[in-house]
Amino acid sequence: MAMTSPTTFSLPDKVFRSTNFPLALACNLAGVALSNAWTTDEFFRIWSAAETLLDSPDAGLRFGAHGIDRGYGIASIVALHAPDFRGALKTLSRYKRLTCPELVEVQSVGSETTVHYRWLAAMDAIPRLLVDTTMASLAALALRGTGDQVRPLRLELARRPALHTLLSEHFGCEIRFGAEHDVMVFETSTLDVPFVTANSGTFADVLQAMEGQLDARDGHAALALEVRTAIARQLSEGRETTVSAVSRRLNLSIRTLQRRLGETRTSFQAELAGARHVIANRLLANTQLDPVAIAMMIGFVEPNSFVRAYRNWENTTPQQWRRQHGANQA
Repeated sequence: MAMTSPTTFSLPDKVFRSTNFPLALACNLAGVALSNAWTTDEFFRIWSAAETLLDSPDAGLRFGAHGIDRGYGIASIVALHAPDFRGALKTLSRYKRLTCPELVEVQSVGSETTVHYRWLAAMDAIPRLLVDTTMASLAALALRGTGDQVRPLRLELARRPALHTLLSEHFGCEIRFGAEHDVMVFETSTLDVPFVTANSGTFADVLQAMEGQLDARDGHAALALEVRTAIARQLSEGRETTVSAVSRRLNLSIRTLQRRLGETRTSFQAELAGARHVIANRLLANTQLDPVAIAMMIGFVEPNSFVRAYRNWENTTPQQWRRQHGANQA
């Protein structure tokens, strides 16, 4: 299956398996095909129909808050591997830009930083259920990533006053209605709060497997694995994977690292490619992360570069490899 065009929206399969989101009924009520590649207008109509069908004022808050734990908040899952809240917002923005016609704008003015989700092709008001889901997801990302240290300062909503108590209790901050845009406001100082989730979640099993192999080897044979493990840790923390960064992590000079790798008939670039290959296969086999998310998590600037590299590794595309090997649906 080809990657979804950035002119359309899709929804992860786990949204429907992990929640009571009534997609088929919503599409029918909205008069939209069940395609999972929807225009902005179609996407909004689906969410509006779902809001009518669910008839639950806290549905969006629940969808957004549980997205990480239940595996369907893909953008947030990727962002959890940033080194800090600032990096997480950058990752979130980049993922959205690569996968759908939506922007995440982050603007700092003095002591306050606003996060604004812009729906680029929107012609109508954004459905309340979608706004609630989006904002609850952002709040959950900040809370989870920083180990419960960061909460929003204020939530501004472009709607008439309603359900103030429900919203204020969920977000734990001031709620303002009648705003120009739907935005979440944080204290600027919170952008530098470190994330505590870098080596957990999707990367945990990868790192454990690599370190298990490392314990079983010694001497020159262990060096390549040590380099790959260092690369994996850099990636899991959202940090650069240059030879200088990895050599610093290993407490070696660049020259010494390259010389010792050369003695074992390998190179830094070969080990970088090897680490990316191993991690990509693990993520394809054991998660429902899409190829764009995986490309970002293993350090590719462009998703197409990942697809080309993957063809060199496996002589097939990431999507085809996943179909052949079967991704874990849990």
